[in-house]
Amino acid sequence: MIDVLVVDDDFMVARIHRGFVERMDGFRVVGTAGTGEQAVAAVDEFRPDLVLLDLYLPDMFGLDVVTRLRAARHDCDILVISAAREAETVRRAVRYGAVNYLLKPFGFDELRTRLEQYAARRSWLRAAVVSEQSDVDRVLSRGGSHVTPAMPRGLSTETAELVERALRQNSGSLSAAECANQVGISRVSARRYLEHFSSTARAGVTLRYGAAGRPERRYSWVG
Repeated sequence: MIDVLVVDDDFMVARIHRGFVERMDGFRVVGTAGTGEQAVAAVDEFRPDLVLLDLYLPDMFGLDVVTRLRAARHDCDILVISAAREAETVRRAVRYGAVNYLLKPFGFDELRTRLEQYAARRSWLRAAVVSEQSDVDRVLSRGGSHVTPAMPRGLSTETAELVERALRQNSGSLSAAECANQVGISRVSARRYLEHFSSTARAGVTLRYGAAGRPERRYSWVG
């Protein structure tokens, strides 16, 4: 379970964003904050894994909150959600270690994509074993050497790496539901990645017929 803190000075916007997060499997909102000081105090109290951070707060700029958190040795991740479109602000957010930057206003699907990317990257990094330079390179690039960099819109290399690994490690075939359980994403998302691998001839598809209903599509890695 990934614990999330929502920070936004507009309580209605914060409530909407909280509702978006709570619709996601594997995520839970542990608190909300409306100012920078409240955000720092909430991180102290709740120790979230991820902070959805607005930049325009009434008492300080959002990136100054990040500075305070790092000075206090908090290692929570930051996903910026802001109307700030200035290139320098985006560059600063990247330099401050933001895992993503989402422009307001946005819908549920846009946030869901970023949260799934974050969850996949976090899972991949937690499982990564570093024994040689190539392992270090993969960690720094937040992906893997087997995944084609150019992914269709809405798909991430981090999640594709996890789906690929699940297929490679399975001696037989996987359904979308089985893959979703192994990777920690929704069945619909798993199906999209599996179909992508199928369309690029990296996964084979077989049909398993049951007593009734549509046949089950099962996937195996081809490479």
